[in-house]
Amino acid sequence: MKNFITEEVKEDFLESLKTIVSYPSVLKEGQNGTPFGQAIQDVLEKTLEICRGLGFTTYLDPKGYYGYAEIGHGAQLLAVLCHLDVVPSGDESDWQTPPFKATVKDGWIFGRGVQDDKGPSMAALYAVKALLDSGVEFKKRVRFIFGTDEETLWRCMGRYNQLEEQAALGFAPDSSFPLTYAEKGLLQLKLEGPGSDTLELEAGQAFNVVPDKASYSGDLLESVVAGLEGLGYEFERTAEEVTVIGLPKHAKDAAQGVNAIIRLAKVLQPLDSHPALAFLAQAVGEDATGSHLFGPVSDEPTGFLSFNVAGLTLSSDRSEIRIDMRIPVLADKGKLVEKLAEIASQYELTYQEFDYLAPLYVPLDSELVSTLMAIYQEKTGDNSPAMSSGGATFARTMPNCVAFGALFPGADQTEHQVNERLRLDDLYRAMDIYAEAVYRLATTP
Repeated sequence: MKNFITEEVKEDFLESLKTIVSYPSVLKEGQNGTPFGQAIQDVLEKTLEICRGLGFTTYLDPKGYYGYAEIGHGAQLLAVLCHLDVVPSGDESDWQTPPFKATVKDGWIFGRGVQDDKGPSMAALYAVKALLDSGVEFKKRVRFIFGTDEETLWRCMGRYNQLEEQAALGFAPDSSFPLTYAEKGLLQLKLEGPGSDTLELEAGQAFNVVPDKASYSGDLLESVVAGLEGLGYEFERTAEEVTVIGLPKHAKDAAQGVNAIIRLAKVLQPLDSHPALAFLAQAVGEDATGSHLFGPVSDEPTGFLSFNVAGLTLSSDRSEIRIDMRIPVLADKGKLVEKLAEIASQYELTYQEFDYLAPLYVPLDSELVSTLMAIYQEKTGDNSPAMSSGGATFARTMPNCVAFGALFPGADQTEHQVNERLRLDDLYRAMDIYAEAVYRLATTP
């Protein structure tokens, strides 16, 4: 099995990666008339310019939602699903190196996006460049689709799928090796209800994080403290406020976290009978698999449902509970929603869907999964099985696509963190795997 990757390709890849990391492509919605921000628009245009320099033909969505670069011939389309937006860098003084200046240090490359997803995207792109340099002719069209809204609402791929050709097969280099063949459905929702004359609460942040803090201040302070002590819950207090302390986890792993909002609701509900508190304390409870509401919900490919109460608002004119559900791929979303809405209505709460991403499921015995797994195993000697996940990648936006690398088993997962980094040798290894994958998938009609 040939290694197509040359030192020249590695050097060119590294320069291109440094270039696109230099763009702080964080969501700035509507900035300068762009959909998601000037830096996102700029990095999209620059990436397409790089692709043209490598021999690809390119297309830029007139509204700036997405772009793609294509090479090869044939009726079928092989998609490589990438994204160029990144999460904020946070406090840049916490970084060892400037987050938007890719820095090579002791065999690592540091910078926002080097792991998620600029590094893997460029590795896959230069893998194809290496094939072109070797004279490989593609009998399928290979299309790199560059999204710009992956870290938020995926509006880029929504527009792409409305307007553009669907792939026959493909992969997203935005996860871990060996391969993710199943991703749970992702449902984000709000339960809206009446306001409160006695309580004012605001807790939680993002939908996809188990809330680790929930605070109360008011006339019930001493009773709340006593309730927390009685249940053995961790908390911090001042003279005027008490804060329940939980354990943050990604919503896909909600059962491994400790939900501070639920714990506060359990203590407040006997003291104040607001229906939103009663719903959280009685109908949901601390079981983050949703079994109190639905009974056990699981399947063999992806395991149990995850049910994360991510946020709570209580004010004089309204109440709102924000929930993130990760639904097993073989479960019936419609029936779960119907059941949830029915129970919520008993607590004066109305169901409102906020966002939904359909699940990913490509059978293990499919040609795509079998081929990619064989390549990974041959290249690495690692016989780890294909995986399922509660996370979400662009692979689920099209049929017959999977998440394939670029993180190797045991590697540091630093995406979304300060000092985001990846070993350069791992990026080069991933590039080699991607080259073989595109070679096998795209040189047959």
